[in-house]
Amino acid sequence: QVQLVESGGGLVQAGGSLRLSCAASGRTFSSYAMGWFRQAPGKEREFVAAISGRGGTTYYVDSMKGRFTISRDNAKNTVYLQMNSLKPEDTAVYYCAAQERPYCSGYGCYAPREYDYWGQGTQVTVSS
Repeated sequence: QVQLVESGGGLVQAGGSLRLSCAASGRTFSSYAMGWFRQAPGKEREFVAAISGRGGTTYYVDSMKGRFTISRDNAKNTVYLQMNSLKPEDTAVYYCAAQERPYCSGYGCYAPREYDYWGQGTQVTVSS
């Protein structure tokens, strides 16, 4: 069982930056592929980025590539999402999620159903 706790959300002006953190419980954090998703009001949850267990492989949705960076520190059991050049349309609740396997690819990274554990989410609001 893995428990995930996100932090770092808040209110930021367009063009600004935020770094989200997701702290995980457990002693085998490197065994889990991790992902970030977001959900805006009235919309479905959408994939943002994913990272393999040891951090060697990352995946991004094309629209966020170059602005968002996912990383992890396995010594701290934490995964991060650095978000730059934020836009009002980035406003959403951001969730981190874990898979009980160290790698994912394609649909296995993008689909929420492929993830076994979820955090409670952190709100990001970008003002224009």
